[in-house]
Parts: sequence; C-alpha cells; structure tokens
Amino acid sequence: MSWRALRIDTAALGALAGLAAAGLHFAGALKSTPLAAVLPLDLTLLAGALLLPLLALLLLTRRWWLHGLLAPPLAGAALLWLWLVLAGGWSRSSVILAAKLPEVVLLGPLMLLGGLAVGADTAARRLFVGATLLAGPLVAVSVAVGLATGQVVLGGAVGANPDLLRVQYQLAGLAIACAAGLGAVRLVEAAGWKERLFWTAYTLALAAAALLPGGRMGLIALGLSVLLTPALRCWSAGCPRAALRWAGGAAVAGAAAFGLLLLKVQALDGLRTLERFTEGGLEASARPALWRAALDWGGATLPWGLGTGGFTLAAGYGERRGLYPHNHLLEAFAEGGLPGLLFWLLCFGGAAALLLLRARHAAPERVARIAALVLPVGLAAMVSTDLGNRMVWFALGLALSLGVVARRA
Repeated sequence: MSWRALRIDTAALGALAGLAAAGLHFAGALKSTPLAAVLPLDLTLLAGALLLPLLALLLLTRRWWLHGLLAPPLAGAALLWLWLVLAGGWSRSSVILAAKLPEVVLLGPLMLLGGLAVGADTAARRLFVGATLLAGPLVAVSVAVGLATGQVVLGGAVGANPDLLRVQYQLAGLAIACAAGLGAVRLVEAAGWKERLFWTAYTLALAAAALLPGGRMGLIALGLSVLLTPALRCWSAGCPRAALRWAGGAAVAGAAAFGLLLLKVQALDGLRTLERFTEGGLEASARPALWRAALDWGGATLPWGLGTGGFTLAAGYGERRGLYPHNHLLEAFAEGGLPGLLFWLLCFGGAAALLLLRARHAAPERVARIAALVLPVGLAAMVSTDLGNRMVWFALGLALSLGVVARRA
C-alpha cells in the first residue's frame, strides 16, 4: 500500500476544531444530558483538550486575510486584558481575583482566537453549526425528561447548589436559543415545502422547550434571534422587503402565542420560564440593585475603579462571585474605571460595528449563522455572566470572524 493511500488530510482534520469548539462552548448546557453524565472525564476538559491540537492544525493549514476593521476591537480586547491585570494590583479581593483573572487573560484570548478561526473557516463553521443544531434539541429533551421524571429541577440535579442551578438553566436556555435561531435561518433558506415544514417544526419545538427550564433571558434571546437573524439573512442578501415581512410576521405570531399562554393561567403549570415572568418581573430580580451598585461604585472610584474582582467586597456581599454586576459594561466600569469602560466599548462595540458593516459584504448565509450564534450570548452578557465567561469571548471571536477570510493552504 502506498504512502499516498495512508496520508491523512490534515486540512480536513483541522476542520474538526469546529466540532470540538461547539462541545466546549456548550459544555455547561450539555452536562445536563445523560450522555455527558456517563463520560469518564468532565466534558469541558475533554472538549478543551481536543480543541487545542485541532485549532493548531486549523491555523496551520489555512491562509488568513484580516480586514482593517478588526484592528480597533482586537486592540480594545488586548488593552482590556492588560488593564484588568494592572487593576488587580489595587483590588481588595483575593479569592475572586485569583479565580477570575486567569479566566479573563488566559482563557479569554484562546477562546477569542478559537471563535475567529472557526467562524472564518467554512468547513469548521459548518461543523460548529451542525453540532449546535443537534445540541439544542438534545438539551431541550434532556431538560424535559428530567423535569417529567423528577431528576432535575430547573435544569440541574435535585439537591444541587442553588447558584449552580441558576447557571444550569441559563446555559440550557442559551443552547436552545442558538439552535432555534439557526433553525429559523434554515427556514427562510428552505427551497421546498417539506424542508420548510421540517424547519418550522424544529424552531417551534425549541421555542416550546424554552418555556421549561426557567431562564427568562434564554426565552427572550430565542425570540429576538428567531425574529432578527432570518431578517438579517434577507437584508444581507439584498431583500429588505423580505426582511420586513419576516420580522413583522414573526413578531405578530410570537406576541400572539405569548399573550395566549399568559391568558390561560392554568397552562403555566410546569412552564417554569413563564412562571418566572409572572412572579414580579424585573422588580423582583436582584439585577437592578446590582446595576445601581456598579454605577455608584464606578462613579465613586473614578478614574481607576475598584480593581479586578473588587465589586462584591465593595458592595458588601463578600467574596461571592455570583453577585457580580450582571452586565459586562457596568462590570468593566466598576472594576476597571474609565479605562476599563473605554477598552470594553472599543472591543465589544467595535465587534458589533464590524458585524453590521460586514453584513452586506460577507456571504449572507455566513452572516446569519454567525448572528444566530452571537446574539443570545451577547444578550446574556448584558444581564448575566462576568468578564471571565468563556462563552462571551468565543462569541466575540465569532463576530470578529466576519472580518477574516480563510483559505486552505
């Protein structure tokens, strides 16, 4: 047998980075599934160990072209990481700082690079999208079965730490929202009625599943993703009227369905997400108090801020990382002061601007898929998660990937 017959296509192997990246990105949600429970290793560690060599292969087997619009957000990210390291020097925290800073400055750049590479490469992106389309229903079914059998509560194990339970149902909602947004994009791209019927049923089933875990942000993210990403797909393809028709029709249908459920109070039994909407809404949440505290402490410690990880101690909560400001921008302001705020705006604001500016120049199907993957995580960053969350940095890389072109070497 010749060596040619035994040769491994390293370029194709590098594309598997998209599959490993999806596993790492949605590991928190997938841990609630029976399949992840029987793995001999933690899913996060397993996916991360697979991603590193595959990402190296992907980077080495492609030629990369970077658009000039990438310079401001990448500079903002680098400056933000550097500033958060310096700001740790005057932080009163020891426990949160020691846990958070490595996630920001070590894991953050790696995840951003992974998002850039996977989002830019066609084969890797296709595998990532395919894995997300499978992960959403898998998480949804697992949560539904777990709730029906009493094995999970709000997407977590019975008797588990309440803080972990909240994180679990939030992550489940994000996985479902990302998959639903991709399903809606496939629906507007469908050519035949059978394909349209399948993707309609797929998206509606995930929308129904989002009513179960209890994550309000997940349901809102799903609604906005289904509403906006197919419209962006049409607009990016030069069909603004089709975009308006989709947005208008989806908004009316979603509002009607939501209103009907709220009118039938008895239908709320078991639909934990809707129950949480009727339990007092935003005024019953701790978020407004955390947002006000972050604004107050940011203003009181101008221009340098409290120091990385210092918010919870200053606000009187002690070394409890779960009581972070629940808004990335406010967290950057409170702990990083004016430099942290400016660098955050340059980084994340620049990424949003790049996505919008490139939407009419990149391939419409690519733009819509990236938007469907980024939008739910971006919304979550403004009401939950802190700067150490790896999903946010990976989503940032995906958004920036619209300014990158990859070709097989």
